[in-house]
Amino acid sequence: MGQQDVERSEDERALRRFTRQLLQDVRALEHMIHEDMFETGVRRVGAEQELFMVDEHWQPAPFSGEVLERNEDERVVPELTKFNLEFNLDPKPFGGKCLSEIEKGLRDTTEQVRELVNGAGADLVLTGILPTIHISDLTIENMTPRERYYALNDAIARLRGGPGQFQIRGVDELIVKHDSIMLEGCNTSFQTHFQVSPDEFARFYNIAQAVAAPCMALSVNSPLFFGKRLWQETRIALEMSPRVHFGTRWVEESVTEIFKEDISRFRVLLTAEEAEDPFEAMRDGRVPSLQALQLHNGTVYRWNRACYGIYEGKPHLRIENRILPSGPSTIDEVANAAFWFGLVSKLASEYGDIRDVMEFDDAKSNFIAAARLGLGAQITWTNGKQRSADELIAEKLLPMARAGLEDSGVAQSDVDRYIGVLEGRVETKQTGAQWMLDSDTAMKKEEATRDERLRAIVAATVARQKEGRPGHEWELAQLSEAKGVPRIRSTRVEHYMTTDLFTVHEDELVEFVACLMDWQHLRHVLVEDEQHRLIGIVSHRSVLRYLAEFGPSKEDEDGVAVSEIMVSDPASIGPDTSTTDAVDLMRRREIGALPVVRDDQLVGIVTERELMQVARRIMDEDKLREDGE
Repeated sequence: MGQQDVERSEDERALRRFTRQLLQDVRALEHMIHEDMFETGVRRVGAEQELFMVDEHWQPAPFSGEVLERNEDERVVPELTKFNLEFNLDPKPFGGKCLSEIEKGLRDTTEQVRELVNGAGADLVLTGILPTIHISDLTIENMTPRERYYALNDAIARLRGGPGQFQIRGVDELIVKHDSIMLEGCNTSFQTHFQVSPDEFARFYNIAQAVAAPCMALSVNSPLFFGKRLWQETRIALEMSPRVHFGTRWVEESVTEIFKEDISRFRVLLTAEEAEDPFEAMRDGRVPSLQALQLHNGTVYRWNRACYGIYEGKPHLRIENRILPSGPSTIDEVANAAFWFGLVSKLASEYGDIRDVMEFDDAKSNFIAAARLGLGAQITWTNGKQRSADELIAEKLLPMARAGLEDSGVAQSDVDRYIGVLEGRVETKQTGAQWMLDSDTAMKKEEATRDERLRAIVAATVARQKEGRPGHEWELAQLSEAKGVPRIRSTRVEHYMTTDLFTVHEDELVEFVACLMDWQHLRHVLVEDEQHRLIGIVSHRSVLRYLAEFGPSKEDEDGVAVSEIMVSDPASIGPDTSTTDAVDLMRRREIGALPVVRDDQLVGIVTERELMQVARRIMDEDKLREDGE
C-alpha cells in the first residue's frame, strides 16, 4: 500500500531536508550491513493479493470506501483506485506446507473480502487487467482519497509536464493519452516476497532477474485492454515509464547499489516531516525504520524490488517480485509463486553467480519478449542458448523448480500439487491470457459485439475462480454467461465505438481516400492532424460526388486535397456519452457517423450501422417492458 503520511511539497528547502534524510538512511543501511545487524539464516516467503471489484454489469465498481468502512481486518487495505483492493498475507518459513498454507490464506481472505464486497452489491475478480475497464473509469473522481495518491499524481504530472501518451502494439494497436496516474489502476498483481541475508542478496537478486522471463511467460494473464488484443501481459507495456523498470545491470555486491542507483536516477517525489535519525535510533537500541529510504523506494517500481523491513523486532532484506499478474485462479497464483521460489533457490545452488553464464541484456530482453508473447517467446538462456519458452520451461526449468522446492524442505504433496498445475498449463498451452484470447475469438464467430464479449469473459472468469480449478482446465467463456448485461439505455458510446481507425491528413489525395474506403469497406474516414486531433471527416457520399464531377483525372496534376471535400469541425462526442444521446444527436444532425474524442485526441468512431443496431435493441427493450406491464 505504501506510506500514507506524506506531503506534496514544492518547497525546495523541504526537498533538500528530505534528501539529506534519505542519504542518512543509506549510510545507516550500510552501517547495519557492516555491523551484521540483519536477521540471517532464516528464509521466509510471503504474498500480497491485488483485486478488482466489479458491479452487476461486470464493469469496475468503485466501492472501496464502503467496503473498507465495514472491514475489520487490518491486512485489507485500499489501492490507487476505488475499484481495487489489496490484502497482505503473513510471512511463512520457506519449507513444509508453506505453499498450501499460502493458498489457504489466499482463499480464506478472498472469500472474507468477497462477503464485504457482495454486501456493497459487487463481486471480486482476479485478473492482471480487467477487460471491461474503460477510459471513463480512470478519472480523478475514482482515485482513492488518500494524500499519498494525490501527491504522487501531482508530482508525476509536474515531472512529465503534460499528459502521458502510451502506444502499445500487439495483434491490435493502442494509442492512448492520459493526464493522471490512474492508468496504473488498470493493473493488479500477485506479489511474492523472498527473504535473503545481506551477504547473499546480490546473488539471489541477480537470479531473480534471470528467471523473470520464464516466470512471466508461464503466468501471462493480461492480453485485453480497452478492447484491444495487445501483449500477452499488457501490464508490462502499460507500466513502461522511467520509474517502472527492470534495472540497468547486474548487482555486484550489495543491496545498497540498487538504492543508490534509484536515488541517483529518480528525483524525490514525496516528503515526510521529521523522519527519525537512524543513528540516534541505533544508539538508543532501536531498529531504525529508514522511513525516508522506504518512502523513496515506494515511488520507484522495479519489477524485482529490493525491500527493507522489520519483522518481530529484527531488520531483514527481501526481494519483492512484482512480475506476476493476479489470477487466473488462486491455485494458479500459488503455482506461479512456487515456480519462482523453486527456480531462485535451485539456480542459486546450481550456478552460484548467474553473471558467469548469462548477460544482463539477455535477461532484460527475455523479459520483454515473454511479456509480449508468453509461452511463444524465444528466450536466450544460459551460455547464450536460445530456446522457445514452452520447451525451456517444460524440459529444464520445471524440473529445476521442483528440485529447488524439494531441496528447501517443501512438503512433497505441495511440490506435486503446484508443479503439477504448471505442467498441465505448459502441456495445454492455455495460460490465462490464451484462455481470454481464445474465448474472444470463439465469441466473434457468433457476431457478438466487443462489449458483449468482454463482459462474458469477466463473468466467466468470476464463475470459474469460485470453482477453484486451475485456468488450464477452464472451458472457454460463453456469451450466455454475461448475465446482468445492462439495458442499452444505460450504456455508453465507448461500449460500441470502433477503435480500429483508418485516418488521413488534410493534404492527402482524395483519390487515396476513395481507395481506402474501397479497400477497407468504409463509409467515413476521419481527418486528423499530426497530434492526432480531429479536424474533419470525409463521407462516402462526398467522395462519390467528387468523382462524379471531376473523375480520377482532374486537370490539376497534383490532384485534389482532402481538405477541399472534408467537413471541417465535425460534430463529435466523448467516450462516456450515453448511447441514447449519441443516437439522438445523429438523428437530429442527420449524419451517418460521430467521431469520438477525449482530451482533444481522436479515440474512436460510431457510425449509423452500429447505432441502428443499438436503436433496434432499444425498441426491443421498450417492447419487452410494455409487454411485461
